[in-house]
Amino acid sequence: MAADLKLLQDYIRTIEKELAAGNATEHTHRPALKTLVEGLAKGVIATNEPQRIECGAPDFLVTKGSFQVGYIEAKDVGNSLDEAEKSEQLKRYSDSLRNLILTDYLEFRWYVDGERRFSARLGTPTKDNKIKRDKDSVQAVAELLSIFLAHEAEAVGTPKELAKRMARPVYCL
Repeated sequence: MAADLKLLQDYIRTIEKELAAGNATEHTHRPALKTLVEGLAKGVIATNEPQRIECGAPDFLVTKGSFQVGYIEAKDVGNSLDEAEKSEQLKRYSDSLRNLILTDYLEFRWYVDGERRFSARLGTPTKDNKIKRDKDSVQAVAELLSIFLAHEAEAVGTPKELAKRMARPVYCL
């Protein structure tokens, strides 16, 4: 867990550095997020801008070997995740993707089958482009990301359950 906390501290410093430049966009922070996610579990690959799927184009596809772990949709630092949750885009993703994270690079919201299970925030951006951290929150984000990466699809127990799952609008995971 100490290694995870160091990864998160390095990630926060990278985001701060990029914010300090004064010209960062949502896409600026993607390499830092990719490095973080891939550093948290052996064999994980976070593909930025993967191929489009039927329900849209989530920003990251997270895989481990040939297994699809989940998806990450990122918004720019400071963008309201409450507003993003209400969007048509997130509705499509929530209806279709079994394991999803919505983030503004500082706050992370984890969804399973469209239901928010856990959220945590690394800190809050300040006017001087620093990030006001909360040590307990950093630990909570590490836990959220670990749970996301360890999530496994539920087994199908009956033909009726299989039919229900296949009837979902789009079953991407």
